[in-house]
Amino acid sequence: MLAELVGKQNPTGKDRSRKREQGIPLAGKSTLNRMELTPADADSSHRYKKILLDEEAVDNLLVKFFIEQQKEVPKRIFLDAEATDDPLHGDQEGKFFSGYYKAYCYLPLYIFCGDFLLATRLRPSNIDASDGTVDELKRIVPIIRKA
Repeated sequence: MLAELVGKQNPTGKDRSRKREQGIPLAGKSTLNRMELTPADADSSHRYKKILLDEEAVDNLLVKFFIEQQKEVPKRIFLDAEATDDPLHGDQEGKFFSGYYKAYCYLPLYIFCGDFLLATRLRPSNIDASDGTVDELKRIVPIIRKA
């Protein structure tokens, strides 16, 4: 199902070039690890492809979805910035103990317009709950105004 969602032409793996890999639908953790660690400048002859992230495109995708769902131009909109705890149960990178929440947690930032999520940022909990909100609004508001 995951292969189908990402548009793989061969989701069942039946057409793989290596006999031992035929019929295996998804990459295993070792393959994913090699893809992640492949040098970004590897040419097309390299066996594994580096998975690159276009952060700006991902950031703007949620705003784009919001804009596409508007049937008419609203006279005004209200943006709601929220921070909430995301408790941790292990030794995750960036964990901090929050005295307010009395737990080790992250403190993600969410920005909504009604039921639409416009932005989300995973953040450590050793910051002020409002940190980064203005930067996110400076990114989101012009996109909405332009639309």
